Amino acid sequence: MLRSLVGSEMCIRASCRGFAANGADKVVVVDMNLEQAQRVASDIDGIAMKANCGQEMDLRRVIMAVEFEVGAIDVWVGNAGIPANGGVEVPNDEWERIMNVNVYQHVWVARHLFPLFQERGEGVYVTTASAAGLVTQVGSLPYAVTKHAAVSISEWLAISYADAGVRVHCICPQAVRSGFTEGSDGGVAGGDGMLEPATVADELLSCMDKRQFLVLPHPEVLTYFQRKASDYDRWLKGMQRLHQTFGKVMMRAPARSAAKL
Repeated sequence: MLRSLVGSEMCIRASCRGFAANGADKVVVVDMNLEQAQRVASDIDGIAMKANCGQEMDLRRVIMAVEFEVGAIDVWVGNAGIPANGGVEVPNDEWERIMNVNVYQHVWVARHLFPLFQERGEGVYVTTASAAGLVTQVGSLPYAVTKHAAVSISEWLAISYADAGVRVHCICPQAVRSGFTEGSDGGVAGGDGMLEPATVADELLSCMDKRQFLVLPHPEVLTYFQRKASDYDRWLKGMQRLHQTFGKVMMRAPARSAAKL
């Protein structure tokens, strides 16, 4: 029985109907913008909470509040993510910001939620990573590094907590229409098309039903991943060409760090 689902706005907006059809009694929408979370929650008879996923104390507070006031959390969707373009010149404060949101978010949730999953013998955790975590992101060293880390954390959690009944799914899309890509065509990530959030949500639900770890809304990503593994040097040469056309432009563009955090 799916009692409680916690996730951030973009994923929940798209997937609430699907989760409701699978028996979710309550959906908790978490966002830094409480009014935005409330708009989504009101459409699905859910609950809105304000939190910064780049702060451990906020995530701990959400977990404790939901468990106490709503009920046991069955599914957690770790969807928050931020960009940061540039290379080794990116300053430490930007690195710290993107690491907190794109990487430590998942460590902190596991730290405070997975013991509860273990006690109950079940639970589902969903990481929204990126195709950049399987291949790379030209022009953005911090994003490529943090999304690789998100995939690695997901793999480790899936391996280490399987015997406790915990399932982990890792979403690795390319460009998805959201606040993250607003006003653009997705850049280099949009080469295989910009997907609607509902398409990503449908693929997630399908993979959850199949108990499939890797969620690839853009099926082309699997081919890129396989090519990388089968001939690393050839893959690197191809990415070097992509860097010449897209990466250098991205590295010269104004910083896309999330200053609001």
